[in-house]
Amino acid sequence: MKKRLLFIAGLLACSSFALPAQESIPGSDRMLTVSGRSLSRGDTLSFNWSGTEVRIRFQGRSLKMTCADSGADWFNVFIDKPLSTSADKILKVGKAGFREISLVEGARKGTHDVIIQKRTEGEQGRLDIVSFETDGRFLQADGLRDRHIEFIGDSYTCGYGASVTGRDKPFKAEEEDANLSYASILGRFFDADVNLVSHSGRGIIRNYGDGNPGSTMPLRYLRTFDANAGELWDPAAAAFIPDIVVIYLGTNDFSTGKQPRLEDWLAAYKSLLETVRGWYGEGVPILCAAAPSGREMAEYVEMAARESGVPNVYWTALHDGVYNHEEDLGADWHPNYKGHRKVASALAPHISTLTGWPLPDKAIE
Repeated sequence: MKKRLLFIAGLLACSSFALPAQESIPGSDRMLTVSGRSLSRGDTLSFNWSGTEVRIRFQGRSLKMTCADSGADWFNVFIDKPLSTSADKILKVGKAGFREISLVEGARKGTHDVIIQKRTEGEQGRLDIVSFETDGRFLQADGLRDRHIEFIGDSYTCGYGASVTGRDKPFKAEEEDANLSYASILGRFFDADVNLVSHSGRGIIRNYGDGNPGSTMPLRYLRTFDANAGELWDPAAAAFIPDIVVIYLGTNDFSTGKQPRLEDWLAAYKSLLETVRGWYGEGVPILCAAAPSGREMAEYVEMAARESGVPNVYWTALHDGVYNHEEDLGADWHPNYKGHRKVASALAPHISTLTGWPLPDKAIE
């Protein structure tokens, strides 16, 4: 009897060694790398700006995330590969309280790298991540890249309707994809991290279709979270200083309805330039780009940059011929991925010149 008990005890001891290890880390853990504006508070990592990325590295076969969303957000998931136009998974996280989501299942044994990227913009919701769990162990994720570009923009920068073709299609949140916008394309082209501070329909002094000055991009630019005016962003606490800032705004100011006075618009644009300059210093170039919405827009952006008196500011204009209005358009007459590639192609030489980065000998995609 004694020998039998010893044999059973031996089996139990051996089987315990065969069980996979389990490890959990908080969403705010330093082994994770976050590209984009975010806030860590306690165990929770929170963010809502378009294109924000979380990078995770683990050794094991599975990865789970416990999180909640304030709305209904969509995310790209890349497994063991860099960012590209083809995600391994597309996740929807709805407004249903905290829940566990499987990111990786049944992977081969070994080390794996996972990137979670927010497809949708801030008004769709804010993600709060409380923990990650693996059947193995976590390792230090890759850090931020050596290059960094900040983009300040509207729906074009968000990738509004970018994943479909058909200019008369209505907007659907699942068809918005910041990863397909000109901004993310340029990030991949220059091997740079991108920080998107953008919201559809917003302008410098006036938003699309109205005269409401309370939620324009210069005001939202000051925030940690898109729709939360009480949580201001602290650039001194950021993990990066951008090598260049690109401002792609103005179309919504001069859209339908009441038009702003040009002198008021120029003053508001100057104020935004001064904010950027105050945050990052004179060594960071600012490129002001005019969207393809008429000759006047190009003239206004040039005036705003040239007359601001802010040093190290440049301008360029994208004219109507930069993309066509058939197959290059997605939902609501916004550029789709094909159109965004053309926008990125037009802006790439300016970024190369202003930063001193060589123009890569590869496709812009």
